[in-house]
Amino acid sequence: MLQRHLRAVCAATAAAGALLVAGLSGSASAHPSAAPAPPTAAETLRTAAAPPGLLAALQRDLGLNRRQADRRLANEAEAGATAGRLRAAVGGHFAGAWVSGALSDTLTVATTDPADVPAIRARGADAVVVDHTLATLDAAKARLDWAAARHAGTATPVWYVDVTANALVIQADRADAARSLLAAAGVDTSLARIVQATEHPRPLYDLRGGDAYYIGSGSRCSIGFPVTRGTQQGFATAGHCGRAGSTTNGSNRVAQGTFQASVFPGNDMAWVATDANWTATPYVNGSSAQVAGSTQATVGSSVCRSGSTTGWHCGTVQQLNSSVTYQEGTVSGVTRTSVCAEPGDSGGSFISGSQAQGVTSGGSGNCTSGGTTYFQPINPILQSYGLTLKTTASGPGDPGDPGDPGGTWSAGTVYQAGDTVTYGGATYRCLQGHQAQPGWEPPNTPALWQRV
Repeated sequence: MLQRHLRAVCAATAAAGALLVAGLSGSASAHPSAAPAPPTAAETLRTAAAPPGLLAALQRDLGLNRRQADRRLANEAEAGATAGRLRAAVGGHFAGAWVSGALSDTLTVATTDPADVPAIRARGADAVVVDHTLATLDAAKARLDWAAARHAGTATPVWYVDVTANALVIQADRADAARSLLAAAGVDTSLARIVQATEHPRPLYDLRGGDAYYIGSGSRCSIGFPVTRGTQQGFATAGHCGRAGSTTNGSNRVAQGTFQASVFPGNDMAWVATDANWTATPYVNGSSAQVAGSTQATVGSSVCRSGSTTGWHCGTVQQLNSSVTYQEGTVSGVTRTSVCAEPGDSGGSFISGSQAQGVTSGGSGNCTSGGTTYFQPINPILQSYGLTLKTTASGPGDPGDPGDPGGTWSAGTVYQAGDTVTYGGATYRCLQGHQAQPGWEPPNTPALWQRV
């Protein structure tokens, strides 16, 4: 239960630390000899490079105009960086962060220690003091995931950590089924909230038309994100689409590749190595949409999906680290969204601005009446299989040869919030999960790294 909700401080403080809500000034600097300002989070994450199809869907599905859609993406980038800094500042008291408002112009950070409130408010964020840390809730969910492999059934189809409610939420057809699962996991009921199940997700298998690929002799799925592994090219997709060794054909029915690895259930991840006729590009659905990175979006942020059945559709990130039970078994670590999807969209791209988020797993509902869809985050796929996301060539820094600055930071490595690296003789702490790439060295990306 939330103990109190503290609003942002006076206008002067808010002006100093607020999220990006206005365009960059076009006036010339009065001190031309001053060092250039570090790139903003929006510049680092290249929100201005969001694909036209995504922007159109964002306007349609969230009721925005073009200017508002651009502003929302920029605000979400800034919010993610601010939340990362505050997570590092409050340490073990951190209880989650989320954005709200039509333009995502309010960032809320939760803590279990009232003494953290001034630091949160000084950054222009709202503060909420709650009972449970995020680490406590995540640990409880991990125990639930363990128990689910032995005891869960379709009567408890979904569970997740809801940072906005400071609780482990279990969706259940029957309350007794949820209580039985909690008991089997040894989770204190004070950490949990049981709600009536409104969804019964299923993997989104067979599809028609669009940018599809075909598995074996019949079933179809959607390509997620193009990747490379050394010189080998391919793409990431959903594990339920095919097993290791399954062959694929492209949407043009030309031989395409072979599943190299696949996990489902447990997770819902796979990758396909393609033959020499197929080239990995940083594009989504063959349009001008370019992928610039894989920085994880904050709860409440807008997110859009492209699939071969229903095309582009948008919504918001509802919860990270969710678990969902399909008929085939439980899948953990997926992200829950308000985006609709239909059979055949499986494996397709989830993207926030220009940042890859994950591949479509399953859901409930449809794109006529609306629904809930889950995606397998992309960074664990990249990390598990040693893949490199295909992105645009340049980051905010110079992607050319930087020499040998020394240190442990390495392009291609997937970093999580809280990881530390050294670079050029300094130590940096990761603020937001992402796969590192040339041009994104820690000194060039203050939205992703904080010097300590």
